[in-house]
Amino acid sequence: MASEKILESKKAKVAALTEKLQNSVSFVLVDYKGITVEEDTKLRKELREAGVSYTVEKNSMLRFALKEMGIVDSFEDVLHGTTAIAVSNDDQTAAARILGKFAESKPETFNLKAGYVDGVAYDTAGVMALSKIPSKDVLLAQLVGSSVICLIVSISFYFLM
Repeated sequence: MASEKILESKKAKVAALTEKLQNSVSFVLVDYKGITVEEDTKLRKELREAGVSYTVEKNSMLRFALKEMGIVDSFEDVLHGTTAIAVSNDDQTAAARILGKFAESKPETFNLKAGYVDGVAYDTAGVMALSKIPSKDVLLAQLVGSSVICLIVSISFYFLM
């Protein structure tokens, strides 16, 4: 049986993990087995640059944290094997975008398990769909670009009449 000191330490870790997940806008769970140290380092760097924290967590700790959040049922079937979690506090799709791209390049060794964005749980297919959504900055640029084109067309139409 675990000593009281170890048990308190685990409870504190679960509380910190729960708070981290509750304060995030999204997180993605992945199975990372089989990637090289070099690949992992490159992936972590890309995630860090996007403001996404990426850590390996014990499934039991994640299970307790997700239970505290009241969403463990949505993830119970993926909490086995190797699990890493990417957490974003700002960009809802950053973790899915980066990890989805990496998973496509390494399908035999790196797999998306599930994700959570703004209160909605996603399975593997859902996370892959999220990974295809451009970043907020790209979407804003596209919106501005399309607005400018509409303005030019409207002005041209006005002068042609």
